Amino acid sequence: MPELPEVEALARFLDERTSGRTLVAADVAAIAALKTHHPPVSDLVGGTVSGVTRHGKWLDLAVRPGAGAPTDRGALHLVLHLARGGWVRWHESAPTTPVRPRLGGSSRGAALALRLRFDDGTGVDLTEAGTRKRLAVHVVHDPQEVDQVRTLGVEPLSAEFTPEVLGRLLAARNQQVKGLLRDQHAIAGIGNAYSDEILHVARVSPFRLTRTFTDDDVAALHEATVTTLRAAVATSAGRPAAQLKDAKRSQMRVHGRTGEACPVCGDAVREVSFADSSLQYCATCQTGGQVLADRRTSKFLR
Repeated sequence: MPELPEVEALARFLDERTSGRTLVAADVAAIAALKTHHPPVSDLVGGTVSGVTRHGKWLDLAVRPGAGAPTDRGALHLVLHLARGGWVRWHESAPTTPVRPRLGGSSRGAALALRLRFDDGTGVDLTEAGTRKRLAVHVVHDPQEVDQVRTLGVEPLSAEFTPEVLGRLLAARNQQVKGLLRDQHAIAGIGNAYSDEILHVARVSPFRLTRTFTDDDVAALHEATVTTLRAAVATSAGRPAAQLKDAKRSQMRVHGRTGEACPVCGDAVREVSFADSSLQYCATCQTGGQVLADRRTSKFLR
């Protein structure tokens, strides 16, 4: 699943290539991905892209109305969530073949969900792989109309994300720290992969309870969060969309590296599995050498 660094890179990539361009086609291929019906996607056509930004893990393509549009039609926002299997494919020469809408489908391969084509012949395909289709496409006048955007927590790379703010979030409810880092209502943009990385840098068990953090622990976790995400954004910056997934994998210390050597201490990276996901950690660096048991059969280390 793309997280804050990759989505930030995608936003910058698309902003550089589409700002000032006029949309000449916006075709929905996966009807289930479209979560709004008014304004219609067709209202985007003829408009000019004024910028592409990010809200947490959400992409926001702003489109101002073109000449001749109804006077009551204000700027529109195409707000996208890539979910687990979604991705953006850029075309220097976009296909012009008709897009055939479909209601569903169980294909595991990357299936087309939305195609945008611009006046210079370039274009974007929004695709989704896997059988669980969760990609979301919204056309709205204001991104805040999307509940999941409106209720996002603090941006972890913003000035508002201070140790004091993180401390209040940790103290608000006694929960496992990995769950807090992944809670989009608390901190926007961090998912399974970067929460593993942040906790490894901070040398914290993923299942440590949040109300056990001292002021020094909070400061260390804050520093690990900011430095990890900034480094990932720097690694992703300037890369074309096609390279971002590999760039993400290559910089991971523990996530997705079960059985490999921890780059800090050399111990084997270990895994805890869940129904539809898993986490990775280093026992030596994070849990005092204690191996975390599988959640489905044993108690967690606190």
